[in-house]
Amino acid sequence: MLSRVLPALAVFLIPATLMASDDMTAFYDGALCSPPYTMQSATELYDAAEKLTKPDTSLLTAYVYKLPSDIGRDGFKTSEVVFAGSSVGVLIEGARADDLAARYQLQPEKSSILGTSTKGFARALADAEQPTAEMGIVSIVARESDAIPGKTLLACEFVSHADLEALKAVEGAN
Repeated sequence: MLSRVLPALAVFLIPATLMASDDMTAFYDGALCSPPYTMQSATELYDAAEKLTKPDTSLLTAYVYKLPSDIGRDGFKTSEVVFAGSSVGVLIEGARADDLAARYQLQPEKSSILGTSTKGFARALADAEQPTAEMGIVSIVARESDAIPGKTLLACEFVSHADLEALKAVEGAN
């Protein structure tokens, strides 16, 4: 299973200069994979979250950082930044996966992520924005789950080709 801490393959955005300016809205940009990300900027984003507050680890597989103010946009509210496996995102208030899908041009996912997602949408980044296409796929995802009632995950997610194949094999066997 992927590490609970920012994994080696998770790559993200947010230059240190932006986070130094206390512009916490950059975390929302991160959930939208904007700008296309790098390993260095992923580490910088994680470090910035660590400097702001300590994480809630009650979800077991994620670190959730509660920010002091709302950083949402486009009609979505959030003050929580999430690092989970190989994704970085925000927790949107309410069950809003359908709305997020419409706003950010996401398509229904074929997988329930082994039953952890009750509703999910995704859109892979364009080929030119894939930082490590030979290793895996980076997508913007919106997911509702019983594990996070009353919230919707909006995240930028890296999934290795090996993990994709393993998920297909396991879900195909059921």
